[in-house]
Amino acid sequence: MQFTDTHTHLYSEEFNDDRDEMISRAIRQGVSRLFVPSIDSSYTSHMYALENQYPQHVFLMMGLHPCYVKENYQEELAHVEKELAARTFAAIGEIGIDLYWDKTYLKEQQLVFQHQIQLAKKYKLPINIHCRDAFDEIFEILEQEKGPDLVGIFHCFTGDKNQALRAIACGMKLGIGGVATFKNGKIDQFLHEIPLEHIVLETDAPYLAPVPHRGKRNESSYITLIAEKLATLYQLPVEEIARITTENSKEVFGF
Repeated sequence: MQFTDTHTHLYSEEFNDDRDEMISRAIRQGVSRLFVPSIDSSYTSHMYALENQYPQHVFLMMGLHPCYVKENYQEELAHVEKELAARTFAAIGEIGIDLYWDKTYLKEQQLVFQHQIQLAKKYKLPINIHCRDAFDEIFEILEQEKGPDLVGIFHCFTGDKNQALRAIACGMKLGIGGVATFKNGKIDQFLHEIPLEHIVLETDAPYLAPVPHRGKRNESSYITLIAEKLATLYQLPVEEIARITTENSKEVFGF
């Protein structure tokens, strides 16, 4: 049984004491495809080191995370463009808009999000969208840019059914993680109404650990717990959830 974690921050400082053991645990559980998003330039060398160590399992994205869009955003975007020109990546991500922590740089976040979507089109890569308290702002840009040349994943999807359908209409799969296991997560109330062909699995490790680890450090091996929750929601065997969501991830990333 093969699982795909479409979003895991393996380079996070929270794994500094046991990173290799954590990755080995995931691989033993069948979580053999680990997609790693970029945050900003300070993590690039760590990402490359992980890819070198686990070339069969770790696949990298390149992008500027909205929470890291500050005064120096043009410098950071130049780094993204330099890396994209130099080598291949699985996706552009994670990119988007986050108005939860700080609204100071909303205008810059919008510019950076749209610019990175256009980079994805240029390099024929999928996108990985981060959205927090910003569905309207995300859709304003995404619906303007949508087309047959744009696909991707709406990472950590926590919206309602209507927002789910809007994301799918823009060529996005829904990245479903630990929130689906939370009692107040809400998406479990309608998720079974969304055809499974539109769903991929993710952990967002080390964040958003699923029940029964909620509030603790998340890790990629916990994908199995998210798959078990989806198996209950969709009334399907876990093996089928693993197979379909991994096929969906291959459709997005092209491998």
